[in-house]
Amino acid sequence: MKQKTQVDDIDRSLYDFRFEENEGDFLDSGITPEIINEISDEKNDPDWMRQHRLRCLEVYRRTPMVSWGASVEGLDIDNIVTYIRPKTRMNTDWESVPDNIKETFERLGIPQAERESLAGVGAQYDSELVYHNVRKEVAESGVVYTDLEGAMHDPRYAEIIRSHFMKLVPPTDHKFAALHGAVWSGGSFVYVPKNVHLEIPLQSYFRLNAKGAGQFEHTLIILEENSYLHFIEGCSAPKYYEAGLHAGCVELYVGKGAALRYSTIENWSKNMYNLNTKRAIVQENGRIEWVSGSFGSHVSYLYPMSILNGRGASAEFTGITFAGEGQDLDTGAKIVHNAPDTSSYMNTKSISKSGGKSTFRSAVQVNENACGSKSSVSCESLMLDNISRSDTVPVIDVKTDKCDVGHEAKIGRISNEAIFYLTSRGLTEEEARAMIVRGFADNVSKELPLEYAVEMNNLIKLEMHGSIG
Repeated sequence: MKQKTQVDDIDRSLYDFRFEENEGDFLDSGITPEIINEISDEKNDPDWMRQHRLRCLEVYRRTPMVSWGASVEGLDIDNIVTYIRPKTRMNTDWESVPDNIKETFERLGIPQAERESLAGVGAQYDSELVYHNVRKEVAESGVVYTDLEGAMHDPRYAEIIRSHFMKLVPPTDHKFAALHGAVWSGGSFVYVPKNVHLEIPLQSYFRLNAKGAGQFEHTLIILEENSYLHFIEGCSAPKYYEAGLHAGCVELYVGKGAALRYSTIENWSKNMYNLNTKRAIVQENGRIEWVSGSFGSHVSYLYPMSILNGRGASAEFTGITFAGEGQDLDTGAKIVHNAPDTSSYMNTKSISKSGGKSTFRSAVQVNENACGSKSSVSCESLMLDNISRSDTVPVIDVKTDKCDVGHEAKIGRISNEAIFYLTSRGLTEEEARAMIVRGFADNVSKELPLEYAVEMNNLIKLEMHGSIG
């Protein structure tokens, strides 16, 4: 029997399950001073944060819509609910989480991952964190891992939050950064003291359950001198037939000689606009490693940025993007070399099928004082049919001749000879294509934590199912 090929026929039950919301918990849709003040009231914001939100609203109103990347015409902010009242207070005891929320994260495997392989977990449901916990021995080492809003009200951390919040990503950066600054809610705060190496990862998971809503979490991580952290981020949402929005923000401060690995699998449903902003600043001999998998959303803008501010600082970006039917994923990375002897490397793979569009954008800037710096960009694209599209848009801005910068790009298709060979060995054509795609993405999946590498391979298999019928 011939298999169907529509996206609707693919079983995405792991992510598409959802629970009914009480719309009485929703604030009005849109973005107005009244809504901003209501969010501030709900959160008991300190005065500086309330004023920050209102300033961001002013910036949002006067900033034009972004003009690069995929079209966002289908996104009407006036119809997006920017805040949903929490259904529970934040808990540190999993058994205290309400049953339907607990079931959501159980089905996504978060508690099991915490028990088996994580030093701490934060779980956000719609607008607020519902669970946050860290192992006792991790807390005793001086590592702080807690919800950002709680840290903002804690006298021990309040000034740290104030002095770092949206300093790397100012609201003037672009329209959705300003929107984030006005309506942000939820997210995690991590502080790793000097000389502390946290060998077991921390993880935050963001789940948007409500329809017609947005999620605007803020993640702030500070690593002091000679420290180490691996932070894992996961995201998902069920499928609806109206637009949803994710406009989170990640700010990473990597101190002298410190190293941070930031791993992400973004698997938003295909009605989502994923307009996320991530940025890191790295001091002398520090290192930032980004590992990114982008599989979901209708439209994505995602370009993690690394600012190498100290001599010998380095950045590495490894990414995989999979664009299927109805998806326009505009992703990439930015590197700014601001100091001598800095180095950066980008290695990305993109896959497009069934009319999906995948665009890779890279921006490498080497400033005058970055003598002796090196940068290399490698991007490969694989198109699985003749109706899909893949583009590469590199930008290289070099202001010194005492550096070494290179860019390499390849675009190709699966050859009929490879398919014939594999089918002659007993595989179906569908299995053969999926095997080739998994091999193409293999060097990226090796960089992911084990459970996320498995998820990535399962997602590829899922997307390939029925794709050639």
